[in-house]
Amino acid sequence: MRLLRKHGARGFAQRVARVAYHKLGASALDFPLRYDDVADSRGLELAVPATRPAPGTPLGVGRICTPPGAGSGGHTTMFRMVEALEAAGHTCVIYLYDVFDGELERHTDVIRGAWPGVRAEIRSVAAGLAPLDAYVATGWPTAHVLASRSEVATRRLYFIQDFEPWFYPQGAEYALAEDTYRFGFRPITVGRMLADLLHDQFGATADVAEFGWDDAVYRCTEPSPREGVVFYAKRDTARRGFALGLLALREFHRRHPDQEIHLFGDPTVQMPFPVTNHGHLTPAQLSELYNRCAAGLALSFTNVSLVPDEMLACGVVPVTGESRYARASLDNPHVRWAPPTPLGLADALSDVVTGKAAAPAEISASVRPVAWDNAQRATVRAIEDEVYGPR
Repeated sequence: MRLLRKHGARGFAQRVARVAYHKLGASALDFPLRYDDVADSRGLELAVPATRPAPGTPLGVGRICTPPGAGSGGHTTMFRMVEALEAAGHTCVIYLYDVFDGELERHTDVIRGAWPGVRAEIRSVAAGLAPLDAYVATGWPTAHVLASRSEVATRRLYFIQDFEPWFYPQGAEYALAEDTYRFGFRPITVGRMLADLLHDQFGATADVAEFGWDDAVYRCTEPSPREGVVFYAKRDTARRGFALGLLALREFHRRHPDQEIHLFGDPTVQMPFPVTNHGHLTPAQLSELYNRCAAGLALSFTNVSLVPDEMLACGVVPVTGESRYARASLDNPHVRWAPPTPLGLADALSDVVTGKAAAPAEISASVRPVAWDNAQRATVRAIEDEVYGPR
C-alpha cells in the first residue's frame, strides 16, 4: 500500500512485473540465438560453390533476418536493398529466424503490409536453407545462423548497420557478436563509420552503402526562428542513451522552463518535468514536428542513425555526443558535438535556443540530398561481385 500510494498504479504494476521477471527467469528469453546455432570463427570451414555463374545471370539471394515489426528502421533499410536486387533482375528469398517460434503467416502479413514493395518469398530458417547463389546475414544472430549452416555451398555476405558488440556489456553476447566479424563474410556497411571500425579492429575491407534520406518528406517548411527541442526517446534501446537524455533535458528545462520539450518514439515514456510525448510518428508527422523545433537531442552510442540528417534537412540543429568514428558519417558544420554528459548536452541545447545557431533555412540548405539509390547500387554491386567474381 505504501508503494501504491507513493508511485501510483503504474509504478506499482512496474514493480510487480519486475519481480515476476526475475522470479520466473525471463531473462533467459533475451538471448537471441538457440545454442545449437552458435558458430565459432576458429576452425570454421564454409562450403562455397564449385563454379561461378556467368556475369549477368539472374541470381538467387537469401536474406536472413529476425521477424520485423511495422516501422522498424533497420528492417526498412534492409528491405530497400531487397527491392534493389529485385529491380536488378535477381530473385530474393527472405528467411526469418524466430527464436520464439511465431507463426510465419503472421510475420508474412506484417512484411507485406508494411513493405509492399518487397516481392520476395518469405520462408522460415527452421525449414532449412535452400541452395542459393548468395546469402546475406543482417545482424549478429543471423550471421551465426548462416555460419552454423557451413555445409550450404553459397557465397556469404554480411549487411552491417551497426557495431553490435556495443549493444551489450562485456560478456557472452559481446564476444559472440564480435566474433561474427571474423567469419570471413564479405561485409557491406551502412555508413563510413562501420567500415572504419572493421578496418581498424579486424583488418577487414568493407563495401560502403552510404546513408540516404527522403528529401521529399524531410525538408524545411518553416524558415522562421523557432523554439523548443525534440528528443528521440527510446527507453529500452540502450544505445539511444535515454537516461542521459532525461538528465540533460531536466537541466535544460530548469534553465529554460518556457521552452517546450517534445518526445517521440515511445508513447509510454514519462518524464519528471513537463513534456509533450507524440509517441509513434509517421515520417510526414515527424517532419512536421521537426519544423516546429530549434534543436534536437539525437543520441546514439554506436552507429549514427538517420535522425540527425533528417533533423538537419528540416532546419533543426542536432545535438549529439562527441564521437571520433561517428564524425565520418555525419560531417556537417551545424551538428553540435557535445560531451556526452547531462551538463554538456544541456549546454549545447541552451546555445541553440538562445540564438547561437544559424537560421533554419541555412541549416537545411547545408544538407546534401542523398537518395538511397547510392546505397542500393553499392549493395547490388557487392553481391554481384561476390558471386560472379571481381569485375
